[in-house]
Amino acid sequence: MSKSTSFKPSFITIALISSIVITLTTYILRGLGILGFIPGIVILLLIALSAFMGIFYSISERRRF
Repeated sequence: MSKSTSFKPSFITIALISSIVITLTTYILRGLGILGFIPGIVILLLIALSAFMGIFYSISERRRF
């Protein structure tokens, strides 16, 4: 019998996916006018956070140990 290999995502993977989902959800809801009270700087900060998490993810995935 073959062993089943289950993929367990790391903390940084979960953080990256979460930041992207939160950013896209906020951006779409603000565009629809549901979250119109949120200032634009919040959207920019969320985009910057997602970009930073993406860079950090790519650096951490390149490490071979």
